[in-house]
Amino acid sequence: MGDNSLKLQTEEFLPLRDEVFNTLRERILKGSLKPGERLMEIHLADQLGVSRTPIREAIRMLELEGLVKMVPRRGAQVAKISREDLQDVLEVRKALDTLAVKLACERITEEEIRKLIEAEEEFEKTLKSDDTTEIAEADVAFHDVIQAASKNKRLKSMISNLAERIYRYRFEYIKQQSDGGKTLVEEHREIIRCIEKGDVEAAIKAIELHIDNQEKSIAMQLEM
Repeated sequence: MGDNSLKLQTEEFLPLRDEVFNTLRERILKGSLKPGERLMEIHLADQLGVSRTPIREAIRMLELEGLVKMVPRRGAQVAKISREDLQDVLEVRKALDTLAVKLACERITEEEIRKLIEAEEEFEKTLKSDDTTEIAEADVAFHDVIQAASKNKRLKSMISNLAERIYRYRFEYIKQQSDGGKTLVEEHREIIRCIEKGDVEAAIKAIELHIDNQEKSIAMQLEM
């Protein structure tokens, strides 16, 4: 049934719906399923070697995360990256990350500072791999340390609820890096310096610049 190279790579103990979700999510983020492309249940079921039920369930999950859009008389399709959604998502991210760095400046421990530095060093290592997924995950890990250092569970939960929308734009931004990630490294290091010094005002400026650069880069790509 279908090309074996396209079959689902099963993960032990993971429900089939979630396996399908992870596979389709990765294809959308990496661009093998392109914005605007229709998601045909029968075709995908044949490709992945599963029934239509887990495909349908996975598509619903992807819709909730903003990666898929249901279009009248056409069904499910990969959501396009719009300028409006980009702005909406990153405005919210900026507000949440600004609060996270502010609280981290006031509450971070020496151990968490070490974790933040280690997370940045790991991020730099991944840049040599040329694996966008690996780099994006390392970037997530860096920001996760800051969020944890805020000691605010509600804030962390709010950021988590927006995680997939943020991740899509993070992934797109990393793909566009023309300097090998040098700018991202410099921005991360500046954020660390500000938090380590407890300089709230400078930390807020650093995180805002970090997110503004992401929005500008992706917006320019959308206009091309």
